[in-house]
Amino acid sequence: MGIVQKQSVQNVIITYIGFFIAAINTLFLYTKILPDAYYGLVTFILASGAILMPILAFGVHNTMVKYFSNFSEEDKDGFLTLMMLTPLLGILPVALIFSIWQEPLGNWISKENPMVKDYLWYIFLVGLAMAYFEVFYAWCRVHMKSVFGNFMKEVFARVGVSLLLALFYFGAINLDVFLKLLVGLHLLRTIIIQLYAYTLRFPRFNLNFPAHTKEILSYSVLIILGGSAALVLLEIDKVMLNQFISIENVAYYSVAVYIATVIIVPSRAMHQITYPLTAELLNSGDEAGLKKLYQRTSLTLLIASGLLFLLIILNMKDLFLLLPENYRGGFSIVLLIGLAKVMDSILGNNNAILYNSKYYRTVLFFGVGLAILTIVLNYLLIPKFGLEGAAMASFISIFIFNGVKLAFVRMKFGYWPFTAATFKILATLVLLVVLFRFLEFSFHPLINIGLKSGLIVLMYVGILYRFNISEDVTGYVSKWFKKIPRSG
Repeated sequence: MGIVQKQSVQNVIITYIGFFIAAINTLFLYTKILPDAYYGLVTFILASGAILMPILAFGVHNTMVKYFSNFSEEDKDGFLTLMMLTPLLGILPVALIFSIWQEPLGNWISKENPMVKDYLWYIFLVGLAMAYFEVFYAWCRVHMKSVFGNFMKEVFARVGVSLLLALFYFGAINLDVFLKLLVGLHLLRTIIIQLYAYTLRFPRFNLNFPAHTKEILSYSVLIILGGSAALVLLEIDKVMLNQFISIENVAYYSVAVYIATVIIVPSRAMHQITYPLTAELLNSGDEAGLKKLYQRTSLTLLIASGLLFLLIILNMKDLFLLLPENYRGGFSIVLLIGLAKVMDSILGNNNAILYNSKYYRTVLFFGVGLAILTIVLNYLLIPKFGLEGAAMASFISIFIFNGVKLAFVRMKFGYWPFTAATFKILATLVLLVVLFRFLEFSFHPLINIGLKSGLIVLMYVGILYRFNISEDVTGYVSKWFKKIPRSG
C-alpha cells in the first residue's frame, strides 16, 4: 500500500503540472501563435483521434489491468502476447475502411470545411498512437510503475506542443510541418512508453494463449463500448462542430471548454487515490467504510470544484481580456460546461464504485445510451444554436448520465453521496455569487483577478471554518493557525 500511496502523491503533482502547461498552451500559445482555423483543425484531429482510440486499442488497456494478476509467471507471456495482438482486431478493420472509403470519408468530414479532407490519415495515426500508448501505460501500471507513464501522458506531449509552437512562431517550421510533427510527437510518446514498459518486463512471444481467452476478449469488447461512450461524451462536440460551422469556431469552443475543464483537476487528482481504496472496500465488503468514503469524496470535491467554478465565472470578464478578441465570446459555454464538471465532482467516487462492482456491465450500456443521446442532441442543437448548442448538448447529456449513475448507486447500495453539509456548501456558493457578481476593479486584468480571487477564497474558507462545514477544511485551517508564531 505504501507504493500505491507514494505513486498517487507523485501522480497528483504530475497531473497539476500537466494542467498548468496545458493552460499555457491552450489559453495563450495556441491562441496567439496559430491561425484560428489551424487551431480548430488541431482540435478536430486530436478529438477525432481520441474517439477512435478505444476501438483501435480494443479495450486492451483495461483488460490487461483486470486480468494480469490472475496469471502465474509462466502464463503471463501468453497473456501479454494476446494483449499485444488483440488491438489488431480494431486497427486492421479501421485501416481498411480508411483505405477503401478514403474519398467518401474525406468528403463527409470536409463538407463544411474543405481543408479538413487532407488530414484524414492524421486522425488515424493519432488514434493509433493514443491506443498503443494506453496499452503500454497499462503494462507499466500492472507492474506497479505508473509515475513515468503518467508523466508521459500529462506532461511530455504538452511540453512538446509548446516547443512546436515556439518553432512555428520563430519561423523554423511552417504549418504543414507543424501538423506532421504534432502527429510524430504522439507516435514518439508511444515509442518511449513502449521502451520503458519493456524494461519492466521484456515480452516473450508466446502463442499459448490463456484457456479463458474468449472471456477476456468478451470483456475487451464491453470495455470498447464503455471507453467509446466516455470519450464520445467528452469529445464528440468538437468533432461535430466541424460538420456544421467553420473550423475556426472549433478553436473558440475548445478554449472555452478548457477553461471550464480546469474544474475537474481536483477530481482527477483525487481519483488516483480513491480508485484503489474503493476497490479495497468493495472487495472486503466494508459497507460503512464505502458509504463514508462516498460522502467524504463528494463533499471534498464539491468544496474544491465549487471554489474553482466561482473563481472562473466571477473572473471571466478579466480573463477574456487576456485572450485575443475572437476568443472572448464563450461565457455561456464556460458556464454550462463548468456546471457539468461540478456535477461530475459532486458524485465523488461514484464511478469507482460502479466500475469496481459486479454491475459494471449495466453501467457500460448506460454509457452507450447516453453517448447516442449526446450525438443526437449535438445534431439537433448545433445547427440551431452553434457553439452554445454544443455546450447545451454536453450539459444535458452529463446531467442525465450523472442522474442515472446516482440513482443506480442508491438503488443497488442504498445510499446517497449528499449530507447536510452538501447543501450548506451549495448555499455558500450561491451567497458568494451574489456578493461578488458585480464587484469590479479598474486595474490590469491579472491584478483584478488576483484581488477578487483572494477575497473570494478568504470569505469561502472563512465561512467553511466558522461553521465547521467540512472536517477536512477545519482541520487544515486549524493546523495552519497553530503554525503561526504568537507574539509574547
